[in-house]
Amino acid sequence: MPRAHKPRSGSLQFWPRKRARRIYPRIRSWGKTEKANLLGFIGYKVGITQIQGIDQNPNRKIKDPIVTAATIIECPPLKGLSARYYKKTNNGLKVIGETLAEKLDKSLARKIRLPKKVANKEIKEYDDIRLLMYTQPGLTSIGKKKPEIMEVALSGSKEEKLELVHKYLNSEIKVSDIFKDNTFVDIHAVTKGYGFQGSVKRYGIALKSHKSEKTRRSVGNMGSWTPKKVSFRVPQHGQTGYHTRTEYNKFIYKISNNLLDVNPKSGFLHYGFIKNDYVIIKGSIAGPVKRPVKFTFPIRQIKNAYPFQMIQVKK
Repeated sequence: MPRAHKPRSGSLQFWPRKRARRIYPRIRSWGKTEKANLLGFIGYKVGITQIQGIDQNPNRKIKDPIVTAATIIECPPLKGLSARYYKKTNNGLKVIGETLAEKLDKSLARKIRLPKKVANKEIKEYDDIRLLMYTQPGLTSIGKKKPEIMEVALSGSKEEKLELVHKYLNSEIKVSDIFKDNTFVDIHAVTKGYGFQGSVKRYGIALKSHKSEKTRRSVGNMGSWTPKKVSFRVPQHGQTGYHTRTEYNKFIYKISNNLLDVNPKSGFLHYGFIKNDYVIIKGSIAGPVKRPVKFTFPIRQIKNAYPFQMIQVKK
């Protein structure tokens, strides 16, 4: 009888498996674009569905419509909070000044302490400039009022970045102003949390036989006698889920504001109705329903991107 081989599950690429600091991730590196533009956006995960369409890949022999899984993200317009000016130092970029927007929503007071008077100073010498934006969850049906704050990098020269900041600082920013259909993005999200779990659920190890020593739902061997320590590679209990994860090169099927094409009669399960612009992305995305999801221009760019002609969304 052949021997069953089951290696331990769980990639060692993600270590340590600890909880995320907050419900939406921090982005440390940004992609590049040819034109001057904002490099990121944030929305709320609606759920996963099925779409029907035609793949425009010329190498595909069958031209019939195909059905594939897709995730919908609702993207209410963002508002500019401030412009941050950075100076390069030996320890990296350092904030040397900030210019606040003229009008800020009252809901922002749930997140930060708002100043009574806005007194901005002109900053001439700087190396980089980024835009601080905040969401408007009150425009959605998720029942949330406290906004999220996101810092977004800009592409282009210093003059082009400054022009973009003046353009977006006191106006609403839509997702269609930044991203387009049939392009790739990187998805940054925090996965669904499962709390403290054992090694069987956490790493997928096999149960020991009923005559084994002591516990049944643990590893049989903690490692060698010397060195006298337990390696991090040994599957053990601990935090499961609620980790920061990034998926590279997720394909955007469609960016639209036609709500009749996507909203079911009774609304989406555990979410409700979509009321703003939305993005349909190929495949699944980390995190539960209603969780904030960030998407940015790809770091590992793919040159050959064949368009996808979407026909309809399953309701």
